[in-house]
Amino acid sequence: MRRSFYQWLMTQRDPVTHDEVKQFANNAFYDQAFPKQSDDFDSLSRYLEENGNYLLSMDIFDAAWRLYLASEE
Repeated sequence: MRRSFYQWLMTQRDPVTHDEVKQFANNAFYDQAFPKQSDDFDSLSRYLEENGNYLLSMDIFDAAWRLYLASEE
């Protein structure tokens, strides 16, 4: 069974590293409304565009999504 994007993203958390994907993961951890069960690019993208004020650029989400897909192969 495929894990959700959020479950994968939480494996990327690192409070010391300043990598953009890791920073995204750190911030998403505190986002109580993040769609934690979703593995759908469009719904996650829409959510982040409307609510992800902690995400400096959607390019960071795109990079994280590519890493997520690669990890699920």
